[in-house]
Amino acid sequence: MFKHKHVLSVAVLLSSAGVAGAFNLGDLQNQLGGALQQAQPNMAQQTAPQADSGAMGQGVFTRTPALAALSSSEVGQGLKAALSRGVDTAVSTLGRANGFYGSPKWRIPLPPALDKASSLMRMAGMGSRADALDLAINRAAEAAVPEAKTLLVSAVKSMSIADAKGILTGGNEAATAYFKRKTEAPLTQKFLPIVRQATAQVGLAQTYDHYAGQAAQFGLVKADQSNIDSYVTQQALDRLYQAIGEEEKAIRSDPVGTGSALIGKVFGALR
Repeated sequence: MFKHKHVLSVAVLLSSAGVAGAFNLGDLQNQLGGALQQAQPNMAQQTAPQADSGAMGQGVFTRTPALAALSSSEVGQGLKAALSRGVDTAVSTLGRANGFYGSPKWRIPLPPALDKASSLMRMAGMGSRADALDLAINRAAEAAVPEAKTLLVSAVKSMSIADAKGILTGGNEAATAYFKRKTEAPLTQKFLPIVRQATAQVGLAQTYDHYAGQAAQFGLVKADQSNIDSYVTQQALDRLYQAIGEEEKAIRSDPVGTGSALIGKVFGALR
């Protein structure tokens, strides 16, 4: 009997070898029997409501003399300058040739189930198919990231004073959370067509989607890994926000080192 974790790997391998008919997920369901039927859907975790960032920021400002001495204009301009710097650095780092593919840190891996299949494919002399998809998904991410800059810059420009104060005093991930809230949905729609155009040229992507989509119904593949285009889009966005977040942390740890008197003054007031 096939083990759960090997189901998709075997399916993709057989399909790539031209014997997809030898593997039938319906038969597999019968073999697994009650084990699959007893699988319970994961319950959505309940999250506690978060306090308004603007209100939190205002409270901290009234208790901290150095921050209280800053004008609203200084806070707003300083935050916008810092976040614009973070956006520029992240986009220029990732949105270029080998920004993803050539970086061990940022490279997007094949979905776990397909990564298992790639090992089997290499043993069968078909590793070039996995390599082609690996290259395609990372090149797609590199092409998509520059398209994010307009929306990210717009999010910076539209930031309210309350937003700025909340981000300034909200810790190392406050700006990242703000960007995700403001831009993740529209950036997903912007990235998807770019990614789809790249993966459409690689036959293994369609093979994966076919089997992963069915396997996800049985809980054998996570839903967020059942479509290659959606998977790559989310991975690219996660890395983009991470890169912005790392730049934010660097600015917070050494605001004077940015060379901007305004950024130094605003973030230095947190010390």
